[in-house]
Amino acid sequence: MRIDIQGPGMALTGEILDYAERRVRFALTRSRSRIKRVSVRLGEGRGVRTDGDNGCRLQVYLKHAAPVLVEDSGPDLFDVIDRAAERAGRSVAMQVERQAGNFQWPVVQSPVEPEDDKSDISR
Repeated sequence: MRIDIQGPGMALTGEILDYAERRVRFALTRSRSRIKRVSVRLGEGRGVRTDGDNGCRLQVYLKHAAPVLVEDSGPDLFDVIDRAAERAGRSVAMQVERQAGNFQWPVVQSPVEPEDDKSDISR
């Protein structure tokens, strides 16, 4: 699995590069045989609501499937990388399961209301 990490307009230190690669590899290990390459773009967030925040955009190119795109932003770059990598791992795993035909939507059961105990207990 090839991982390309870029940070246009941002000074990427060895620590940031190593951390991002390690987190992305770990999050995508389960589906690595289905992944062609991963593109990671780190930088400052753009727009009104992300002013001053750091951003992470992960694009995972899969074999025989559409790419998976995950974006996240926040004040701490390491936390942003963590969240984006975890979400990408879950999204890729779901896409791979769907492609294999093994995916089943999780069943959410409604809470069971306790029945009134009207049994007559005599002692």
